[in-house]
Amino acid sequence: MNAWRLWKKGGLAVLFVMATEQEYGPELRQRIHPLITGVGPVEAAAATSEALSALKAEDALPDLVFSLGSAGSQKLEHAGVYQLASVTYRDMDCSPLGFARGVVPFLDEPAVVRIPHRIPGIAPASIATGASIVSGRGYDGLDADMVDMESYAVRRVAKRFGLPMIGLRGITDGKTELSRYEDWAGYLEIVDHKLAVDIDKFAAAVESGEFSL
Repeated sequence: MNAWRLWKKGGLAVLFVMATEQEYGPELRQRIHPLITGVGPVEAAAATSEALSALKAEDALPDLVFSLGSAGSQKLEHAGVYQLASVTYRDMDCSPLGFARGVVPFLDEPAVVRIPHRIPGIAPASIATGASIVSGRGYDGLDADMVDMESYAVRRVAKRFGLPMIGLRGITDGKTELSRYEDWAGYLEIVDHKLAVDIDKFAAAVESGEFSL
């Protein structure tokens, strides 16, 4: 496991969660020490559960879980950064049993889960999480503004521990169809810088009291 630790400012303790070291660029490294989970909802859920369980055993749970990283979108500004307005589980489809697509059976949650807490000055957008990369025609039929592979899972784990979650995602792909690793990785440096700027906005909002739980 990577050497993650809680971020603390203004009386708020935050667990930042990211999927990969590749997304954790030099500017973010100057500001936070996130939990790196690995790619996809299973890895995200497993690693976040392990981390929060360890913190709970020490009576040191954070106040907030913060999902951070890259996303794809055909709708939003390329290389722009957006905060999570809502999350959905795009892989979940039990409609043959009479459940609406996106609804997890017997969970008593809607298909679209709203994220109530917001950072001032950062545009909100909806996100759909799943265990596959979305590219080209894969966006057809998706209602969310952007897609990722971890945020819904991280939010579910946070809720199990009674914690709120927020998130920021930088758009690295979606304008053209993905055909190689560089189509995603080529924009990570730009997104790292923009995420770092918005983490500074978050820190300032925490200190001023504009962001609170």
